[in-house]
Amino acid sequence: MATQSEYVIETTDLVKIYKTGKVKAVDGLNLKIKKSEIYALIGANGSGKTTALNMISGALFPTSGSIKVLGNDIPEKRRLISNHIGMAPQDYSIYQDLSLEENVRFFSQLYGMTKAEFSPRYDELLKILRLKEKRKALVKNLSGGMKRRASIACALIHSPRIVFFDEATVGVDPVLRTFFWEYFRSLKDEGITLVITSHVMDEAERADRIGLMRAGKLIAEGTPEELKKEHNASTIEEIFIELSEGEIIDE
Repeated sequence: MATQSEYVIETTDLVKIYKTGKVKAVDGLNLKIKKSEIYALIGANGSGKTTALNMISGALFPTSGSIKVLGNDIPEKRRLISNHIGMAPQDYSIYQDLSLEENVRFFSQLYGMTKAEFSPRYDELLKILRLKEKRKALVKNLSGGMKRRASIACALIHSPRIVFFDEATVGVDPVLRTFFWEYFRSLKDEGITLVITSHVMDEAERADRIGLMRAGKLIAEGTPEELKKEHNASTIEEIFIELSEGEIIDE
């Protein structure tokens, strides 16, 4: 299915226009993301990060441009790669009136997992994500951090090759944020590719490569050290402010 390309995700001149041509949410985005890479799309709210993720995952049709995921054209061949990708969206996308286990089981069924496949994988994820004691709890009764972990469990239940995390660490405390990034690193070590969006600039320091987005455009890209050296900056936030030329972004 996949080509011999070293990239598992490729976008070329990707554009998404909303509101009858008035709002260009993504404007000529070119990305090449390798296997087992943690790639962070960083930018202010409204910069186009979530729209880009939705197009790459096949959930949203682009206005123009092309997308390849695992060598397949997206969204045309979305079904061919659906079982190889997982998505943990910013808004949780889990059912509040169902239990944690019912939610994860539902997603496993969407991916065609059997009961025999589900049980050991579910137990493994609950242990890793520290949710064993909450397996029967209704999602609406979970804390914000637990809901975030529940969403990640739903995204990972089928052992995908690529995972999209949209603002995965928003609203969580520093201890949980550290745990998440340690876990992301362990997924990378297993050969999984992670694409993570965030508007928190210091998150970028933990990624392998960064794409800085502003007003739908990719304004800089590279490893954290490459970018800081190129712009003679000590933080990614300094670089973003420099490239934005002090302009206040309307979010």
